[in-house]
Amino acid sequence: MEPIIIVLIILVVLVFIALIKTIQVIPQASAAIVERFGRYTRTLNAGLNIVVPFIDSIRNRIDLREQVVPFPPQPVITQDNLVVNIDTVIYYQVTDARAATYEVASYIQAIEQLTVTTLRNIIGGMDLERTLTSREEINAALRGVLDEATGKWGIRVNRVELKAIEPPTSIQDSMEKQMRADRDKRAAILQAEGVRQSQILTAEGEKQSSILRAEGEAKAAALRAEGEAQAIRVVFESIHAGDPDQKLLSYQYLQMLPKIAEGDANKLWIVPSEIGDALKGLGGALGNFTPPTGGGSIPKPGGPKHETPPID
Repeated sequence: MEPIIIVLIILVVLVFIALIKTIQVIPQASAAIVERFGRYTRTLNAGLNIVVPFIDSIRNRIDLREQVVPFPPQPVITQDNLVVNIDTVIYYQVTDARAATYEVASYIQAIEQLTVTTLRNIIGGMDLERTLTSREEINAALRGVLDEATGKWGIRVNRVELKAIEPPTSIQDSMEKQMRADRDKRAAILQAEGVRQSQILTAEGEKQSSILRAEGEAKAAALRAEGEAQAIRVVFESIHAGDPDQKLLSYQYLQMLPKIAEGDANKLWIVPSEIGDALKGLGGALGNFTPPTGGGSIPKPGGPKHETPPID
Protein backbone atom coordinates (compact mmCIF):
# COMPACT_ATOMS: atom_id res chain seq x y z
CA MET A 1 0.00 0.00 0.00
CA GLU A 2 2.82 2.36 0.66
CA PRO A 3 3.96 2.66 -3.00
CA ILE A 4 0.37 3.44 -4.02
CA ILE A 5 0.17 6.20 -1.42
CA ILE A 6 3.44 7.65 -2.61
CA VAL A 7 2.23 7.64 -6.20
CA LEU A 8 -1.02 9.31 -5.19
CA ILE A 9 0.86 11.99 -3.32
CA ILE A 10 3.06 12.57 -6.33
CA LEU A 11 0.00 12.80 -8.59
CA VAL A 12 -1.66 15.32 -6.25
CA VAL A 13 1.47 17.44 -6.22
CA LEU A 14 1.72 17.35 -9.99
CA VAL A 15 -1.96 18.29 -10.36
CA PHE A 16 -1.47 21.17 -7.95
CA ILE A 17 1.58 22.40 -9.87
CA ALA A 18 -0.31 22.03 -13.13
CA LEU A 19 -3.19 24.11 -11.78
CA ILE A 20 -0.77 26.79 -10.68
CA LYS A 21 0.86 26.87 -14.10
CA THR A 22 -2.50 26.79 -15.85
CA ILE A 23 -4.01 29.79 -14.11
CA GLN A 24 -2.12 33.04 -14.69
CA VAL A 25 -3.27 36.27 -13.08
CA ILE A 26 -1.90 39.40 -14.79
CA PRO A 27 -2.10 42.69 -12.81
CA GLN A 28 -3.70 45.81 -14.21
CA ALA A 29 -1.50 47.85 -16.63
CA SER A 30 0.70 44.84 -17.26
CA ALA A 31 1.14 42.28 -20.03
CA ALA A 32 2.82 38.88 -20.34
CA ILE A 33 4.40 37.22 -23.35
CA VAL A 34 3.51 33.51 -23.75
CA GLU A 35 5.78 31.15 -25.68
CA ARG A 36 5.03 27.59 -26.67
CA PHE A 37 8.11 25.52 -27.14
CA GLY A 38 10.15 28.72 -27.45
CA ARG A 39 7.89 30.35 -30.01
CA TYR A 40 5.68 33.38 -29.41
CA THR A 41 2.05 32.38 -29.02
CA ARG A 42 0.10 35.28 -27.55
CA THR A 43 0.11 38.19 -25.16
CA LEU A 44 -1.74 37.88 -21.87
CA ASN A 45 -3.65 40.98 -20.81
CA ALA A 46 -4.71 42.02 -17.33
CA GLY A 47 -6.96 39.57 -15.49
CA LEU A 48 -7.31 35.78 -15.22
CA ASN A 49 -5.74 33.81 -18.06
CA ILE A 50 -5.47 30.06 -18.82
CA VAL A 51 -2.35 28.52 -20.35
CA VAL A 52 -1.31 24.97 -21.11
CA PRO A 53 0.97 23.81 -18.32
CA PHE A 54 4.42 22.48 -19.15
CA ILE A 55 3.87 23.53 -22.78
CA ASP A 56 3.22 27.25 -22.56
CA SER A 57 5.66 29.40 -20.61
CA ILE A 58 5.73 33.08 -19.59
CA ARG A 59 8.66 34.72 -21.38
CA ASN A 60 8.40 38.25 -20.05
CA ARG A 61 6.15 40.42 -17.90
CA ILE A 62 6.06 44.06 -19.00
CA ASP A 63 4.77 47.10 -17.13
CA LEU A 64 2.57 49.19 -19.46
CA ARG A 65 2.58 52.29 -17.26
CA GLU A 66 4.61 55.37 -18.12
CA GLN A 67 8.18 55.03 -16.93
CA VAL A 68 10.69 57.69 -15.92
CA VAL A 69 14.35 56.95 -16.57
CA PRO A 70 17.11 59.45 -15.66
CA PHE A 71 20.35 59.15 -17.57
CA PRO A 72 23.76 60.13 -16.13
CA PRO A 73 25.48 63.33 -17.34
CA GLN A 74 26.88 63.03 -20.82
CA PRO A 75 29.75 65.19 -22.16
CA VAL A 76 28.71 66.98 -25.35
CA ILE A 77 30.79 69.31 -27.52
CA THR A 78 29.12 72.50 -28.76
CA GLN A 79 29.70 74.23 -32.08
CA ASP A 80 32.26 76.60 -30.49
CA ASN A 81 34.28 73.61 -29.16
CA LEU A 82 33.19 73.77 -25.53
CA VAL A 83 32.40 70.64 -23.54
CA VAL A 84 29.17 70.72 -21.53
CA ASN A 85 27.65 67.99 -19.37
CA ILE A 86 23.94 67.41 -19.93
CA ASP A 87 21.59 65.40 -17.72
CA THR A 88 18.48 64.01 -19.40
CA VAL A 89 15.26 62.42 -18.22
CA ILE A 90 13.12 60.27 -20.52
CA TYR A 91 9.38 59.64 -20.01
CA TYR A 92 8.38 56.61 -22.07
CA GLN A 93 5.59 54.00 -22.21
CA VAL A 94 5.43 50.50 -23.70
CA THR A 95 2.61 50.30 -26.21
CA ASP A 96 3.40 46.88 -27.75
CA ALA A 97 4.67 44.23 -25.37
CA ARG A 98 5.56 41.81 -28.19
CA ALA A 99 7.69 44.39 -30.06
CA ALA A 100 9.36 45.52 -26.84
CA THR A 101 10.32 41.87 -26.20
CA TYR A 102 11.43 40.70 -29.63
CA GLU A 103 12.41 43.83 -31.62
CA VAL A 104 15.19 44.99 -29.28
CA ALA A 105 17.29 43.16 -26.73
CA SER A 106 17.13 45.90 -24.05
CA TYR A 107 14.98 48.89 -24.88
CA ILE A 108 16.24 50.86 -21.85
CA GLN A 109 19.85 50.64 -23.01
CA ALA A 110 18.82 51.29 -26.59
CA ILE A 111 16.92 54.45 -25.57
CA GLU A 112 19.89 55.67 -23.52
CA GLN A 113 22.37 55.25 -26.34
CA LEU A 114 20.01 56.78 -28.88
CA THR A 115 19.48 59.76 -26.56
CA VAL A 116 23.22 60.34 -26.22
CA THR A 117 23.95 60.18 -29.95
CA THR A 118 20.96 62.35 -30.86
CA LEU A 119 21.86 64.90 -28.19
CA ARG A 120 25.40 65.16 -29.51
CA ASN A 121 24.12 65.75 -33.03
CA ILE A 122 21.75 68.50 -31.88
CA ILE A 123 24.18 70.28 -29.54
CA GLY A 124 26.98 70.02 -32.12
CA GLY A 125 25.08 72.51 -34.31
CA MET A 126 24.62 75.09 -31.52
CA ASP A 127 26.99 77.40 -29.71
CA LEU A 128 27.09 77.60 -25.92
CA GLU A 129 24.82 80.61 -25.57
CA ARG A 130 22.14 79.09 -27.76
CA THR A 131 22.48 75.76 -25.96
CA LEU A 132 21.83 77.40 -22.59
CA THR A 133 18.79 79.33 -23.85
CA SER A 134 17.17 76.75 -26.16
CA ARG A 135 16.05 73.96 -23.87
CA GLU A 136 12.58 73.75 -25.36
CA GLU A 137 14.02 73.53 -28.86
CA ILE A 138 16.45 70.78 -27.81
CA ASN A 139 13.69 68.87 -26.00
CA ALA A 140 11.39 68.99 -29.01
CA ALA A 141 14.10 67.88 -31.46
CA LEU A 142 15.26 65.08 -29.16
CA ARG A 143 11.73 63.83 -28.56
CA GLY A 144 10.96 63.77 -32.28
CA VAL A 145 14.00 61.64 -33.10
CA LEU A 146 13.45 59.25 -30.17
CA ASP A 147 9.76 58.82 -30.84
CA GLU A 148 10.40 57.97 -34.48
CA ALA A 149 13.20 55.51 -33.71
CA THR A 150 11.48 53.75 -30.78
CA GLY A 151 8.15 53.33 -32.57
CA LYS A 152 9.20 49.99 -34.08
CA TRP A 153 10.26 48.81 -30.62
CA GLY A 154 6.75 49.27 -29.26
CA ILE A 155 7.88 52.29 -27.20
CA ARG A 156 6.32 55.74 -27.17
CA VAL A 157 8.50 58.58 -25.83
CA ASN A 158 6.15 61.07 -24.20
CA ARG A 159 8.61 63.67 -22.93
CA VAL A 160 12.32 64.43 -22.89
CA GLU A 161 13.67 66.90 -20.33
CA LEU A 162 17.13 68.34 -19.83
CA LYS A 163 17.72 68.44 -16.09
CA ALA A 164 20.96 70.41 -16.19
CA ILE A 165 23.41 71.90 -18.66
CA GLU A 166 26.77 72.44 -16.98
CA PRO A 167 29.42 74.38 -18.92
CA PRO A 168 33.12 74.23 -17.90
CA THR A 169 34.20 75.92 -14.65
CA SER A 170 36.13 78.66 -16.45
CA ILE A 171 33.12 79.46 -18.58
CA GLN A 172 30.90 79.55 -15.48
CA ASP A 173 33.27 82.06 -13.83
CA SER A 174 33.26 84.24 -16.95
CA MET A 175 29.47 84.09 -17.15
CA GLU A 176 29.14 85.05 -13.48
CA LYS A 177 31.44 88.04 -14.00
CA GLN A 178 29.47 89.09 -17.06
CA MET A 179 26.18 88.75 -15.22
CA ARG A 180 27.58 90.77 -12.30
CA ALA A 181 28.74 93.50 -14.69
CA ASP A 182 25.33 93.54 -16.37
CA ARG A 183 23.60 93.85 -13.01
CA ASP A 184 25.89 96.73 -11.99
CA LYS A 185 25.24 98.41 -15.32
CA ARG A 186 21.47 98.08 -14.94
CA ALA A 187 21.70 99.39 -11.37
CA ALA A 188 23.69 102.44 -12.54
CA ILE A 189 21.21 103.06 -15.36
CA LEU A 190 18.26 102.81 -12.98
CA GLN A 191 19.94 105.16 -10.51
CA ALA A 192 20.69 107.70 -13.26
CA GLU A 193 17.13 107.41 -14.51
CA GLY A 194 15.86 108.01 -11.00
CA VAL A 195 18.03 111.13 -10.60
CA ARG A 196 16.90 112.37 -14.01
CA GLN A 197 13.25 111.80 -13.17
CA SER A 198 13.71 113.54 -9.83
CA GLN A 199 15.28 116.57 -11.52
CA ILE A 200 12.49 116.67 -14.07
CA LEU A 201 9.85 116.54 -11.35
CA THR A 202 11.68 119.24 -9.37
CA ALA A 203 11.87 121.48 -12.45
CA GLU A 204 8.21 120.87 -13.19
CA GLY A 205 7.36 121.78 -9.60
CA GLU A 206 9.41 124.99 -9.76
CA LYS A 207 7.79 125.84 -13.10
CA GLN A 208 4.30 125.34 -11.71
CA SER A 209 5.25 127.33 -8.60
CA SER A 210 6.58 130.20 -10.74
CA ILE A 211 3.45 130.15 -12.89
CA LEU A 212 1.19 130.20 -9.85
CA ARG A 213 3.28 132.96 -8.23
CA ALA A 214 3.14 135.06 -11.41
CA GLU A 215 -0.60 134.52 -11.69
CA GLY A 216 -0.99 135.53 -8.06
CA GLU A 217 1.10 138.66 -8.58
CA ALA A 218 -0.85 139.53 -11.72
CA LYS A 219 -4.15 139.10 -9.90
CA ALA A 220 -2.83 141.16 -6.97
CA ALA A 221 -1.67 143.92 -9.32
CA ALA A 222 -5.03 143.86 -11.07
CA LEU A 223 -6.81 144.07 -7.73
CA ARG A 224 -4.54 146.96 -6.62
CA ALA A 225 -5.13 148.79 -9.91
CA GLU A 226 -8.82 148.17 -9.59
CA GLY A 227 -8.72 149.50 -6.00
CA GLU A 228 -6.76 152.58 -7.03
CA ALA A 229 -9.13 153.19 -9.91
CA GLN A 230 -12.04 152.80 -7.52
CA ALA A 231 -10.41 155.23 -5.08
CA ILE A 232 -9.73 157.78 -7.85
CA ARG A 233 -13.29 157.41 -9.03
CA VAL A 234 -14.60 157.93 -5.52
CA VAL A 235 -12.36 160.99 -5.04
CA PHE A 236 -13.39 162.32 -8.43
CA GLU A 237 -17.02 161.81 -7.67
CA SER A 238 -16.58 163.37 -4.24
CA ILE A 239 -14.86 166.42 -5.72
CA HIS A 240 -17.58 166.90 -8.28
CA ALA A 241 -20.24 166.26 -5.74
CA GLY A 242 -18.68 168.91 -3.41
CA ASP A 243 -18.47 171.45 -6.28
CA PRO A 244 -15.14 173.09 -5.15
CA ASP A 245 -14.59 176.75 -6.00
CA GLN A 246 -11.53 178.35 -7.58
CA LYS A 247 -9.96 179.26 -4.25
CA LEU A 248 -9.86 175.66 -3.05
CA LEU A 249 -8.26 174.47 -6.28
CA SER A 250 -5.65 177.25 -6.07
CA TYR A 251 -4.85 176.28 -2.53
CA GLN A 252 -4.33 172.66 -3.57
CA TYR A 253 -1.98 173.75 -6.36
CA LEU A 254 0.09 175.75 -3.90
CA GLN A 255 0.34 172.75 -1.57
CA MET A 256 1.75 170.62 -4.38
CA LEU A 257 4.53 173.07 -5.32
CA PRO A 258 6.93 172.15 -2.45
CA LYS A 259 6.63 168.44 -3.32
CA ILE A 260 7.56 169.21 -6.90
CA ALA A 261 10.72 171.02 -5.71
CA GLU A 262 11.91 168.18 -3.43
CA GLY A 263 15.30 166.64 -4.22
CA ASP A 264 18.82 168.08 -4.60
CA ALA A 265 18.86 167.53 -8.34
CA ASN A 266 15.82 169.78 -8.94
CA LYS A 267 17.45 173.15 -9.64
CA LEU A 268 14.64 174.24 -11.94
CA TRP A 269 10.98 173.23 -12.01
CA ILE A 270 8.36 173.98 -14.57
CA VAL A 271 5.14 175.74 -13.76
CA PRO A 272 2.33 174.43 -15.98
CA SER A 273 0.20 176.89 -17.80
CA GLU A 274 -2.93 175.66 -16.03
CA ILE A 275 -1.64 176.94 -12.68
CA GLY A 276 -2.18 180.50 -13.83
CA ASP A 277 -5.92 179.94 -14.01
CA ALA A 278 -5.83 178.33 -10.61
CA LEU A 279 -4.01 181.28 -9.02
CA LYS A 280 -6.35 183.88 -10.41
CA GLY A 281 -8.63 183.32 -7.47
CA LEU A 282 -5.78 184.11 -5.09
CA GLY A 283 -4.66 187.24 -6.90
CA GLY A 284 -6.01 189.59 -4.29
CA ALA A 285 -4.45 187.67 -1.42
CA LEU A 286 -0.98 187.68 -2.96
CA GLY A 287 -0.86 191.37 -3.68
CA ASN A 288 1.14 192.28 -6.78
CA PHE A 289 2.04 188.69 -7.79
CA THR A 290 1.02 188.04 -11.33
CA PRO A 291 0.82 184.33 -12.22
CA PRO A 292 2.26 183.23 -15.52
CA THR A 293 -0.29 182.58 -18.12
CA GLY A 294 1.58 180.42 -20.59
CA GLY A 295 3.81 178.32 -18.34
CA GLY A 296 7.46 178.94 -17.45
CA SER A 297 10.19 178.07 -14.99
CA ILE A 298 10.52 179.25 -11.38
CA PRO A 299 13.89 179.00 -9.67
CA LYS A 300 14.09 176.83 -6.61
CA PRO A 301 14.87 178.69 -3.39
CA GLY A 302 18.56 178.49 -2.64
CA GLY A 303 19.49 177.72 -6.25
CA PRO A 304 20.60 179.94 -9.12
CA LYS A 305 18.16 182.62 -10.08
CA HIS A 306 16.72 182.46 -13.52
CA GLU A 307 14.55 185.06 -14.98
CA THR A 308 11.23 183.80 -16.24
CA PRO A 309 10.79 184.91 -19.81
CA PRO A 310 7.53 186.57 -20.65
CA ILE A 311 4.99 184.40 -22.22
CA ASP A 312 3.08 185.64 -25.20
